[in-house]
Amino acid sequence: MSHLLTEAANLLAAAPVPQDIQPKAPEQLQTKVNTVLSLVAWAGTAAGVVGVLVTGTMMAVSVKRGESSEHMSRLGMVLGGCVLVATAGPVVNFLFT
Repeated sequence: MSHLLTEAANLLAAAPVPQDIQPKAPEQLQTKVNTVLSLVAWAGTAAGVVGVLVTGTMMAVSVKRGESSEHMSRLGMVLGGCVLVATAGPVVNFLFT
């Protein structure tokens, strides 16, 4: 039995290893993943626009009432999220291709 395993190991070790292997997902899976990622990117952009509109509305109402609030920090967080959503695709593309 061990002689058979030794021969099998020697046979596998002698086989040439292809150097030009390019891992690639199946075409149908790529299409579905791209569709999902496009929808998520669109939803992230829409959420950013809604966030900016809501924060601006709250700022306008607070100024009219004479209340002081920390809407600028909230606006900063919303804009930071918008930047993350906008740059996520190019950053991942740069890192993994």
